[in-house]
Amino acid sequence: MYFCATLIFYKRMAALINVETSTEVCSVALSLDGKVVWHKENFDGQSHSVSLAKFIEELMDYAQKANLNVDGVAVSCGPGSYTGLRIGVSTCKGLCYGMDVPLIAVNTLQTMANHVVKSGEVEAGSLLCPMIDARRMEVYTAFFDGDLRQVKETSADVIDGDSYKDRTEKVVCFGNGAEKCRQALSRDNFVFVDDVHPLALDMVELSEKAYQNREFQDVAYFEPFYLKEFVATVGKNKVFNN
Repeated sequence: MYFCATLIFYKRMAALINVETSTEVCSVALSLDGKVVWHKENFDGQSHSVSLAKFIEELMDYAQKANLNVDGVAVSCGPGSYTGLRIGVSTCKGLCYGMDVPLIAVNTLQTMANHVVKSGEVEAGSLLCPMIDARRMEVYTAFFDGDLRQVKETSADVIDGDSYKDRTEKVVCFGNGAEKCRQALSRDNFVFVDDVHPLALDMVELSEKAYQNREFQDVAYFEPFYLKEFVATVGKNKVFNN
């Protein structure tokens, strides 16, 4: 007689902190089993360090009252603002050390693409082109398909009339770098969606998937994806004394 044992694996319900500080918007969200249960945003472009600390305090207070134990911390890892990314990543590392939970990295551009996909307004076969402003006519960008698979590597592109002429599919552009590219990319197959920002509440599906797949980062050595090196600028009339 033979016996067949069937092993059933249950997905562990996870409570995750999601932090997004890659642009002028600062946002935090608490997710449970891939669903947003609490979130807060500041669109005013104020100091991320002040806003983020306040939001984290409010989130932890909510989690305590809801009797939720945090299982992991997800951070939007770039590309984006050097200062914003540093603040977000350093804060999340501190949370991970303090609570002894894993760190999850979520691609900023994919987070933006996730927002547009969830809107349900993207035609089948379209490419998603999130754009983060990188000064003048340059943007941080990548292309994703409707399943959020990346089909063009992340790059810093200077946009002109010849950019992406090889793309025959409908391309949906969005983000704080998209508006300045509208005229240069004025073609029948390019459309623009306004008011799309990288937000923590749009990270949750991605962070939940990474958590379940145990795609964790080394808390000690993880660095944001800056894409370009930081360059400090000094005004003409500034003089520094030793």
